[in-house]
Amino acid sequence: MSHRPSRHPLALAIAVGALAIPFSAMAEDVTSEQVVTHYADLAHTVYTDALKTASTLGSSIDALLASPTPETLASARKAWRDARVAYQQSEVFRFGNPVVDDWEGQLNAWPLDEGLIDYVETDNYQHELGNAGATANIIGSSSITIGGEEVDVSEITPELLASLNEIGGSEANVATGYHAIEFLLWGQDLHGYEPGAGERAATDFMTGEACTNDHCDRRRAYLAAASELLINDLDWMVNQWAPIAEENYRSELLALPAEEGLRRMLFGMGSLSLGELAGERMKVALEANSWEDEHDCFSDNTHNSHFYNGQGIQNVYTGHYQRSDGSNFDGPSLEALLSQQDADLAARLDGELEASMAALGDLKARAEDDESPMTFDMMIAPDNAEGAQLVDNAILALVTQTGSIEKAAAELGVNSLQSDDAGHTF
Repeated sequence: MSHRPSRHPLALAIAVGALAIPFSAMAEDVTSEQVVTHYADLAHTVYTDALKTASTLGSSIDALLASPTPETLASARKAWRDARVAYQQSEVFRFGNPVVDDWEGQLNAWPLDEGLIDYVETDNYQHELGNAGATANIIGSSSITIGGEEVDVSEITPELLASLNEIGGSEANVATGYHAIEFLLWGQDLHGYEPGAGERAATDFMTGEACTNDHCDRRRAYLAAASELLINDLDWMVNQWAPIAEENYRSELLALPAEEGLRRMLFGMGSLSLGELAGERMKVALEANSWEDEHDCFSDNTHNSHFYNGQGIQNVYTGHYQRSDGSNFDGPSLEALLSQQDADLAARLDGELEASMAALGDLKARAEDDESPMTFDMMIAPDNAEGAQLVDNAILALVTQTGSIEKAAAELGVNSLQSDDAGHTF
């Protein structure tokens, strides 16, 4: 897959995204074709916003590297958290759309064995058993050898980092994307089930004698390259969904029968809801009591990633998205289409989506409590009954809404939806 080299290619995306027109969610005579077209518009809008916020993150990283201080590091961390809001809402487009699923790993693969990238505290380091790349330390090396393959890593570039993903055949060898950047900004979270996230110092990015933990020039180069690749990847995906004359994924999708478009929409909603969010991102971590299996494990931002995944599911149903600048994007929705066929089912699914957002909102509120915050890695600790109940409530709400998503599919002529459960039993 090739990626465009420009660093801030926002003009086209913003110009097209600015054409949003308010639309009543319950408008009469909504057609399947209108709903699928708006779905493509919605994807373009969300990815445009993800690109915009990733570009802001890139600027914050530039400022950090120009002057590494606690203040510029804090600003870069905030920009990373802000960038996650739009991106996590985009993940509902992954399931059912091959162009997204084939591309997503380079941006959001996890868990990762962070010792592939940089130094780690070996006494507190949990990694995939047998992974020869788990302590390769690209930043501290001019070459690495994994699985009998020797790779020259002396010059850190976006292309090099992309080539190192899953080196040696291990999915835990993740060299790029949001989580690689997260690790570089925060460092390891060594607090286990106790309060606290990663505590990397800004001096890890200083030059000369002020540098801490060695190889600061290479650490700076790695962070800059990972940021550039993230922006270029998002730019590529924006263009896949853009309403332009040339062939792209959007044109392929809209050339298919509308029923296939509806299937991809509903499959994405159901699969993110069931197998991915309820299963891989919550059930696995809770049952294993494993903070290594939380999604944003270095920053303790997992509650927000879960919340905005849920928001993305609801967005596809309602046809609504609130951009990072506060403006709204609306259009013909699944909710309106389903209401024309079965108003009771449409109302029930709407209520279940609200219930799942309330349960995910409880996770978010508890993690952000001013007096006694309980982040996701604390919730999944053994014998934490309150935390386990919060996570279980969210899982149950997600499982419940998936049942109605599948009923909605049948009502709309999409047979045998079979949302991906990722091998989990609920």
